[in-house]
Amino acid sequence: MDLRDDPAHYVMRKLPHVTVLFWILKITAVTLGETAGDLFGITLRIGYVDTAFIFLAYFLIVLVVQVTAKRFYPAVFWAVVLGTSMVGTEISDFLDRGPGSGSAENGVGYGWGAVILTSLLAVIFVVWWRTGQTYDVERISSRKGEILYWLAILVSNTLGTASGDWLSQSTGLGFRGAFLVIAGVMVAIVVTRYLTRVNGMVLFWLAFILTRPLGAAGGDSLVKPVNQGGLGWGTLWGSVALFALLVVLVIYQSCHIHRHPLEPLPSPVNRRSGAPQRPNGAVLADPRSADVGPHVRRAAHDAPTAVPATLPVTPRRGN
Repeated sequence: MDLRDDPAHYVMRKLPHVTVLFWILKITAVTLGETAGDLFGITLRIGYVDTAFIFLAYFLIVLVVQVTAKRFYPAVFWAVVLGTSMVGTEISDFLDRGPGSGSAENGVGYGWGAVILTSLLAVIFVVWWRTGQTYDVERISSRKGEILYWLAILVSNTLGTASGDWLSQSTGLGFRGAFLVIAGVMVAIVVTRYLTRVNGMVLFWLAFILTRPLGAAGGDSLVKPVNQGGLGWGTLWGSVALFALLVVLVIYQSCHIHRHPLEPLPSPVNRRSGAPQRPNGAVLADPRSADVGPHVRRAAHDAPTAVPATLPVTPRRGN
């Protein structure tokens, strides 16, 4: 479908293209979520429960801002991803270890925690399919599809925390061994993406889950003492450094999108019935009309024929 020829309505894009920059930002955000949790809960001695409520309040606020926004704002989008990482860590710890800060005897344990979260993620994907939403994360343009997207991301980051804890603490691999295993699986995913026809969305969500424990390992390498294999920055300076990096990357993405705007998407319809769905962004009767601004008209004019992006990394403009 060519945006220049189709007379139907269009929707301003709310979610970014999946590019190399996407994955760099994602790893940075979830790593910051890991160190921020330790900073609030341990270093600042706010406590486990209070930290969980603070993170939950932050997540709900930025999620509402994201869902009600009319187009893609990098700062808001990555603020929500950061929130899913922080809340996901608290949910995982509560599930695996119980309400206290003790051992797994107070919870279901790392293994069962990962099983429960995997089952929950599978349920979300079944609901996603049954509601007729597109699985293509680059072409979600309905309100219901975006809400399911964020639910899947929250559970994925929670599952990433639980699976990383299980791999490092229940299998005897340790933190370094778990990091090497996860890194090896990530390399295998990239190879699979380029050399096979495995469904791209399966690879995307596998990579999304695994970048969470990968980020946790990276966070530990920054904040842990030198005698434990880290750089000894501590949770405060490690979080400050990661936050500064995240801000720089978000500013870069914002500037890039200003120069190369994201093209609008066709108005959403149910994948199964073809019935119209509620759009999640601003609706444009004609993406070339005078009331949408020159940057949107330029994106619509330059947009190629829309081909679903089904691979973990898709080198496209506008991101």
